[in-house]
Amino acid sequence: MNIGFLGLGNMGGPMAQNLLKAGHAVLAFDLSKDALQAAHEAGAALAAKPQELAEAGLDIVFTMLPAAQHVRSVYLGEDGLLAHGNGDTLYVDCSTIDPHTAREVAGTAAEKGITLIDAPVSGGTKGAAEGTLTFMVGGPQNAFEQAKTVLKDMGKNIVHCGDTGNGQVAKVANNMLLAISMIGVAEAMNLGVNLGMDAETLASIINTSSGRCWSSEINNPYPGALEGVPASRGYTGGFGSALMLKDLGLALEAAQQVEAPVLLGGLAKQMYQQLCNQGHSKLDFSAIMKLYQQE
Repeated sequence: MNIGFLGLGNMGGPMAQNLLKAGHAVLAFDLSKDALQAAHEAGAALAAKPQELAEAGLDIVFTMLPAAQHVRSVYLGEDGLLAHGNGDTLYVDCSTIDPHTAREVAGTAAEKGITLIDAPVSGGTKGAAEGTLTFMVGGPQNAFEQAKTVLKDMGKNIVHCGDTGNGQVAKVANNMLLAISMIGVAEAMNLGVNLGMDAETLASIINTSSGRCWSSEINNPYPGALEGVPASRGYTGGFGSALMLKDLGLALEAAQQVEAPVLLGGLAKQMYQQLCNQGHSKLDFSAIMKLYQQE
């Protein structure tokens, strides 16, 4: 297929490269010259501005952007994708934003006869590089089926979540739970070690018992509990604490719109705000352990 990819950051760059490896022709754009150079070296053609992706008559255009304001600008701006696109191209936004914005931008696209679906991802930079991402897709069934033929080249699990915006609903709910579970594991590990347990032994017990979860088994936050995870290398790499704070903000914003109580989600946001305020925003979100190990 002829595919456009806008947003070649830590996630988008590897995703675009996987499309190239699968044999697709990719027209790419990013504000970063280094990101464009990496995409070009991988085999992508380069666009000088976003509207070129809309005017190129591509089958699908993917966007992977930092926040809702960037999605609005790229799609709704005077030189944006919708102003220069048409209904022959399917647009797939893989950014993580609030459901309201996803539905609003998709609604504007529909008024122009253009289909835009939301497909945020889970799996982090490792999943992006290895092509094992989970895609949570919101939008019409026929658009989902069309997108799925290409999403499978970047991900392992492609799930249709229902109507437009529901992909974002799934993402913010999942990430809120992920933050809460990471805090719980950090608290339990810290308690156990302070009471005399070896961290590796305690982790192995938790991971074969009822406390087992992704945060304990795959990305344990206690240094020395697991090899090859961010906690074993000073919390470098992985999913940044600032990004988790952003996602928690999206979850709380969405919860406020429907008056849904999110008591633990609110506490988790406060704790990640504190972690970021202490200068740890770029560390993996498992660095929440630092709040428990302060002198």
